Amino acid sequence: MLTTLAPYLTAGLAGLGLCLSLIIAPGAQNIFLLRMGVQRRHVVALAVTCLVSDALLITAGVAGFGVVVEHLPWLFELVRWGGVAFLTAYALSAAWRAVRPKPEAIRIEEPAAPMPGAGTVTDKAVDHRGGTATLTRPVRVATPTATLLPAILSCLAITWLNPHSYLDTVFLLGSVSAGYGDLRWAFGAGAIVGSAIWFALMTLAARFAARWLSSPRAWRVLDAFIAVAMLALACGLAVA
Repeated sequence: MLTTLAPYLTAGLAGLGLCLSLIIAPGAQNIFLLRMGVQRRHVVALAVTCLVSDALLITAGVAGFGVVVEHLPWLFELVRWGGVAFLTAYALSAAWRAVRPKPEAIRIEEPAAPMPGAGTVTDKAVDHRGGTATLTRPVRVATPTATLLPAILSCLAITWLNPHSYLDTVFLLGSVSAGYGDLRWAFGAGAIVGSAIWFALMTLAARFAARWLSSPRAWRVLDAFIAVAMLALACGLAVA
C-alpha cells in the first residue's frame, strides 16, 4: 500500500514545495490580502477567492493550457498591459491615502434597524428658550455586503490581470508537472494544498500585524510601502 502511494506522495510534496517557494514572494496579491486582513475586512472571503483563483490557474497549467497560450501572444500582452494599468491605479490610490489619510469607516450594528444598512442617530440641540431638544435623524450605515463585492472584484483583478500569476502557475508549475507524466495531477494537487496553506497563514499573520497598526502614522507607512511595491510591480510588467 505504502509502495503504491509513495510516487503520488513524492509528486504531491514536490508540487507543494514549489508552490510555496513561488507564492511567498511579495507580490500584488499578497500585499492586497495583507492590507485587507489587517483591516479585518472580508479576509476569509478574499483568501478563499485567492485560493480558488490559484486552483483554477494551477489546474489549467497541469492540463496543458500553457501550450495554448504560447500560440496566442496577443492574449498575454493584453493581460500584461491590463495589469500595468490596474497596478498603477492601485499604487496611486495607496499613495493618496498615505499623503491624505482619512479615518476608516466605523461599522455600527443596529439590532433593530428599520431598513438594511440604515439606523438612527440622536442629536441634542438648544432651543431659543435655553432648553434642550432631542432630535432623531436616520443615517445609512455601511453593511458588510456593501463592501464585499468591490473587495472581491479588486482581488480578482489583482490576480487575473497580473501576468506573474500565469507565469508562476500556468507556465512554471504546468511545465514542471509535465515531467511527472501520469503523476502530474498529484503534483498539481500538492501545489493547490501549498496555496491553501499560504493563504491560511496570511490571514493569521494579518491578525497579528493589526496590533502594530493601531496609529494613523503606521497606516501611512503601510500605504506608502504598498504604493511603492505596486508601482514597482507595474514597472516590472511594463518593461518585461
